[in-house]
Amino acid sequence: MTEPTQPVSDKAWSGRFSEPVSDLVKRYTASVFFDRRMWRQDIHGSLAHARMLSQQGIITTDDLAAIERGMALICQEIDSGQFHWNLDDEDVHLNIEKRLTALIGDAGKRLHTGRSRNDQVATDIRLWLRDAIDDIDGLLRELQKALLTLAESHSDTPLPGFTHLQVAQPVTFGHHLLAYFEMFQRDRERFTDCRRRVNRLPLGAAALAGTTFPIDRETVARELGFETICENSLDAVSDRDFAIEFCAAAALAMTHISRLSEELVLWMSPRLGFIDLPDRFCTGSSIMPQKKNPDVPELARGKTGRVYGHLMALLTLMKAQPLAYNKDNQEDKEPLFDTADTLVDTLRIFAEMVPGIRVKSEAMAAALRQGYATATDLADYLVKKGLPFRDAHEVVARAVRTCESRGCDLAALGLDELRTFSPLVDADVFDVLTIAGSLAARDHRGGTAPAQVRAAILRAHARL
Repeated sequence: MTEPTQPVSDKAWSGRFSEPVSDLVKRYTASVFFDRRMWRQDIHGSLAHARMLSQQGIITTDDLAAIERGMALICQEIDSGQFHWNLDDEDVHLNIEKRLTALIGDAGKRLHTGRSRNDQVATDIRLWLRDAIDDIDGLLRELQKALLTLAESHSDTPLPGFTHLQVAQPVTFGHHLLAYFEMFQRDRERFTDCRRRVNRLPLGAAALAGTTFPIDRETVARELGFETICENSLDAVSDRDFAIEFCAAAALAMTHISRLSEELVLWMSPRLGFIDLPDRFCTGSSIMPQKKNPDVPELARGKTGRVYGHLMALLTLMKAQPLAYNKDNQEDKEPLFDTADTLVDTLRIFAEMVPGIRVKSEAMAAALRQGYATATDLADYLVKKGLPFRDAHEVVARAVRTCESRGCDLAALGLDELRTFSPLVDADVFDVLTIAGSLAARDHRGGTAPAQVRAAILRAHARL
C-alpha cells in the first residue's frame, strides 16, 4: 500500500499538487500587498463567522475563545507594524489565518469551516466599501458646506452666466455655486443608494454552492451590520456589480469636481480674473517667476480620467465571466481602491480650498458690461408691452448689432435711439437694462434673484 505523500508546500491548498508554485507565479498571482488594507474587515468578518460557528455547535467555545484571543494579538501586531506580511501566503486572508494558526494551533485551522476564500473576500470587499462610502458621504457634505458658506457671502454678487462660453445672462455668484451644491447632493444620493446594494452579506455562500454545515447567515449579517444576505450563492461569490456601481457613482462625482475645476482655472486666468486661489493650493514655474498656477483643479481634471478608466476596467473585467468565481476577480481591488482613494483625496482638498477662494467682484461686473447680458431682459420688456417674442428677439438683435459697431452696451443707448428700434420703448426700459434689475426680476424658486438665492441657501442648510 502506497503511503500518502506530504504536501509540497504549506499553502492551504497544496495537498492536490505534486510540485511547488514557481516564484514567478507567486508574484503574479499574489494580492497581499494591495488587499492587506482590508485586514480590519477580514478580522471583523472572521470573528463574526467564528461566533456563529460556536453558537451553532460547529466549533467549541474553547476554540472560539482561542480565535478571539489570537485575533486580538494579530490586531495589535498589525497596528504596531510588527506583523509580517508574507508573499507566499498570497493574500490578506491566508496571511491572517496562518498567523492565527501559529498563535493558537488547531483552533485556527477550524476557523475556515463552512466558508471559502470566495465568500470571505466578497464579504471583506463589501465591508471595506461600505466604510469608504460613509467616508465619502461625509467629505461630500463638507464640500457642500464650504460651497454654501461662500454662496452666502455672494448671494447678490453679479457674475456673467455663460452658454457656449459666451456671456448669456446675469446670475449671482452664490446662485452659480448652488448649482454645484445640487450636483454633489445627487452624488450623495447615488452613493447612499449604492450602499444599500453593497450592504448585503455574501458569507455563507462558501465556494459557490453553499455549505453542508448548519450555519446561520442571518446572525452573521446582524453582527456585521448588513441589512440582508445575498440570496443566491453563485451570485454572491462571483458578481462585482456593486463595485462597478460604486465606481460609476465616483466617476459622476469626479465629473462634477472636474467641471468646477475647469471653471476655477478659467476664472483664475488673468483674461477673466474673477477669483484667486490661496497660494497653498497653487504652484509656480521653474522658469517664469510671475506664474501662479492652479495646479489642484488642473490635477483634479486629470484624475477624473483616471477614475473613468477604473470604471471601464471593472466593466471589462466582468463582461465575459461565466459563473461562478474566476481568478479574474482578483483584479477588482486595485481599481476599486484607487477610485476610492482618488475621490477621497480630491474631496478633502476641495473642501479645504473652496473657503479660501477670493472673489474679485469688480472683474465680474466688468465682464457683464461687455457681453450684452441684459439683451434677453430687453426682449422680455418688449413682450410685456405687447410685442410677440419672435419680433422682440429681432428688435433686440438689431440693437445689439448697433452696440457692437460702436463698442458700447445696450444701457449706453439713449431713450430716443432705443425707440428707433421699437416705439414701445419707454423711460422705464432702463430699469431692466441694469444688472441689478435683471437679477431681481428672476424672482422665483430656482431663479437667480438674490432673495431667492438666500432662500435656497436656507433650504440647502436644512437638507444638510
